[in-house]
Amino acid sequence: MHYRVKEKIIKKFECNLLVVCANHIILCQEKRLQCLSFSGVKEREWQMESLIRYIKVIGGPPGREGLLVGLKNGQILKIFVDNLFAIVLLKQATAVRCLDMSASRKKLAVVDENDTCLVYDIDTKELLFQEPNANSVAWNTQCEDMLCFSGGGYLNIKASTFPVHRQKLQGFVVGYNGSKIFCLHVFSISAVEVPQSAPMYQYLDRKLFKEAYQIACLGVTDTDWRELAMEALEGLDFETAKKAFIRVQDLRYLELISSIEERKKRGETNNDLFLADVFSYQGKFHEAAKLYKRSGHENLALEMYTDLCMFEYAKDFLGSGDPKETKMLITKQADWARNIKEPKAAVEMYISAGEHVKAIEICGDHGWVDMLIDIARKLDKAEREPLLLCATYLKKLDSPGYAAETYLKMGDLKSLVQLHVETQRWDEAFALGEKHPEFKDDIYMPYAQWLAENDRFEEAQKAFHKAGRQREAVQVLEQLTNNAVAESRFNDAAYYYWMLSMQCLDIAQADPAQKDTMLGKFYHFQRLAELYHGYHAIHRHTEDPFSVHRPETLFNISRFLLHSLPKDTPSGISKVKILFTLAKQSKALGAYRLARHAYDKLRGLYIPARFQKSIELGTLTIRAKPFHDSEELVPLCYRCSTNNPLLNNLGNVCINCRQPFIFSASSYDVLHLVEFYLEEGITDEEAISLIDLEVLRPKRDDRQLEIANNSSQILRLVETKDSIGDEDPFTAKLSFEQGGSEFVPVVVSRLVLRSMSRRDVLIKRWPPPLRWQYFRSLLPDASITMCPSCFQMFHSEDYELLVLQHGCCPYCRRCKDDPGP
Repeated sequence: MHYRVKEKIIKKFECNLLVVCANHIILCQEKRLQCLSFSGVKEREWQMESLIRYIKVIGGPPGREGLLVGLKNGQILKIFVDNLFAIVLLKQATAVRCLDMSASRKKLAVVDENDTCLVYDIDTKELLFQEPNANSVAWNTQCEDMLCFSGGGYLNIKASTFPVHRQKLQGFVVGYNGSKIFCLHVFSISAVEVPQSAPMYQYLDRKLFKEAYQIACLGVTDTDWRELAMEALEGLDFETAKKAFIRVQDLRYLELISSIEERKKRGETNNDLFLADVFSYQGKFHEAAKLYKRSGHENLALEMYTDLCMFEYAKDFLGSGDPKETKMLITKQADWARNIKEPKAAVEMYISAGEHVKAIEICGDHGWVDMLIDIARKLDKAEREPLLLCATYLKKLDSPGYAAETYLKMGDLKSLVQLHVETQRWDEAFALGEKHPEFKDDIYMPYAQWLAENDRFEEAQKAFHKAGRQREAVQVLEQLTNNAVAESRFNDAAYYYWMLSMQCLDIAQADPAQKDTMLGKFYHFQRLAELYHGYHAIHRHTEDPFSVHRPETLFNISRFLLHSLPKDTPSGISKVKILFTLAKQSKALGAYRLARHAYDKLRGLYIPARFQKSIELGTLTIRAKPFHDSEELVPLCYRCSTNNPLLNNLGNVCINCRQPFIFSASSYDVLHLVEFYLEEGITDEEAISLIDLEVLRPKRDDRQLEIANNSSQILRLVETKDSIGDEDPFTAKLSFEQGGSEFVPVVVSRLVLRSMSRRDVLIKRWPPPLRWQYFRSLLPDASITMCPSCFQMFHSEDYELLVLQHGCCPYCRRCKDDPGP
């Protein structure tokens, strides 16, 4: 702090005492008081009866401050700066040396010439108390009942009517604010921090908690705050205790006080019960137990001792053979044993207390199967919760037999079925399903999923069918199909798509409401199966270091895919690989024009780095080749005998008659088959009866013995003498109107059907709601085999070789030993 000059009065003053107010200076000369402004002008003057011994400013508004004036004759006056008249507060017999007024202006402290501090009540003029050995006095500005006085080298602090607290201090007291005392020693004023612990404890001794709190607010240590809080809590002054605990931030005791206040709001008035809770929190358990007992709440004492695991003391508070309390005590003791890592003892205690669930939990957590099954066998079947828990743990501990025994005891067949399913004990599940058909879905649905996950898809479909869950079958197969495509297993993807198509056909047959939707999916999945089946060879050719397929086969497959791919290429199929294979094989087989076209198409696609060099080299070298295709590669339409270009804008149909080509599912050659349709009104059964079903007897050198094999339909055409020279009615039906842009199918009448030989016809016997498809061979010397499951066509030699290699149909994976549909 720095002082600066505010005003300077150019006058000489003689005075005994001088005090400063906000706007005035008060001078004392013997018996006279003068009030001067800061400019030196005398504004007011008071004349006293006796010599003035002490003046003190006691505050007030600026320009209207109050003064305490002590006279030698013992009079004590109160003067206001703006008032000429002095007010007599009181008169004592001895001269005044020092005086001060309390903060509330109700008490007056006076030090007389006998060094005695006297305290008066201003209103009644009554002497409240007096203390010796005082030369100066000051009231605490923040506490009404506290003052201090100095004298004889000591500082004395007095609170209310309590004994004086004394400590050494040199000087005169001039002010007392909170915990600070301001002392004048020689020419300096110092602020001394004085702890208020002593007066606080004086209030505590008399159980005056609110007054003690006020003293503590002036400045005490955390230990003093805690002591105040504890004393107030034991004295049931919860308001003061709460404030004190807030000071020391003791949340534990604050929660206790909050709960007690809530209980008091609900109408509880038993102070013994409140005090018992306080003692229990303080660790005075025996005192708390006595209070609980005295207030008639022995159960709380029992609960306290059991929570503390002091079971010997808890037994003293058990009721007269009350089974509930005994059970509770045993349960608590078991909990304690469990917490101290004595699980077996805890299990025995829980069982004796009837707490079977907790006993089962311990046994289950420790894997004690023998104890679990013993408990399960001893339990009554009506106790479902512990039995169910027991079965659950037995199942987790890989003891399905014991778990099944427990479910049977409960009569919970649904859980038993679920157990068999989760443990994959299918035989037991099927046996249970035979006895209880209502669990059919619960068994066959997960069984089908398990089969699908283990790549046993045909069995899975049968299981889905038994469960009546056709949609789930489709969903599982769709997921498997997507996985196969993502993993580049395109032969598996083709197989899965074929299975999906047949599943959709089954749904269309079973649910007429979904017929149109499912048939659309059927044709879509059939088409995808054909694409992925062919693309598998292309993918392996481009990825593997060597190829198992002949160049002609790869050439045919790439042409088939190029003509069959829709605008939106199916996932996983690469046009780059198809065109690269087509260009490479076309160049090798002499189809140079088609190779040029493939290389030109590749220029507009993103080429992987590993193909870049080969494609660039091929694009350069093909320019040295002739601009035509080998005539040997040109496909022939067996209906109109037209040579079709290798690159057909119409797709896999004849450019002349629009007849769709039928490809071998292995070599992808165009087969010498023409599809024909029945006239309106002719049913499939009638058509079969009209076609000659006579099977020729095999000759010694004939290979028609294979016709009797039910695993496939094999077409062996033998030209007979009767057929030579006779005009075939079916051949006449092959004619069509030249130049037409629409496809005109071959439609046969009953007369044409009657003229046909069963050996010339292949029939795709689709299940309802599809119609059968009929095909007539136009080259009797070539043998064609059709798989009776997927209805794919093959050259007989190719089909026999593939079946020998793989043991099944290469398309639908039907085993050669399976009977026909």
